[in-house]
Amino acid sequence: MSRLHTITEVEATGKTAQLFSAIKGSMGKVPNAYLTIGTQSPEILGQMLQLNAALHKGSLSARELEAINLAVSEESGCDYCLAAHTLMAKKAGYTDEQTRELREARFTADARIDALVQFVQFLVSSRGTVAAERVQAFREAGFSDQQVVETMGAVSAILFTNMVNRVNDTVVDFPKVN
Repeated sequence: MSRLHTITEVEATGKTAQLFSAIKGSMGKVPNAYLTIGTQSPEILGQMLQLNAALHKGSLSARELEAINLAVSEESGCDYCLAAHTLMAKKAGYTDEQTRELREARFTADARIDALVQFVQFLVSSRGTVAAERVQAFREAGFSDQQVVETMGAVSAILFTNMVNRVNDTVVDFPKVN
């Protein structure tokens, strides 16, 4: 059960109503996580949507972004984002088994994506400065400096929604995953 007050889509006014309308237009619904964020801070929801749009215009593919979302959400323990991004990962072309691998921060079918999920899992599970060798290994897997920065942007974006959902205990409105 949600812990933070959340309005319904029809109760929204002003900027919140505009954002909810745009989300519904692109997704067909306003997911509960967005309802929660938009209720509390339409400015933050707007910034979050802008970051996600920028990431999709960047140099990382939709498959790579969803790999990041699954690996980070698993490490963070966010059931809501695991459900939402398993669905999105399937739309990006991953199989059920591959989504399970990504959640385990591994991917046997592609060394580049394997390096990506291992790198992001390390980022969110460790503390302190990342060793130069680890960054270099990520580059050697085929990632440019631009993609290093975009990867961190994607990690930041999903961690934010992970934290909102973990604090709120957001009701999952996507097919649940095991």
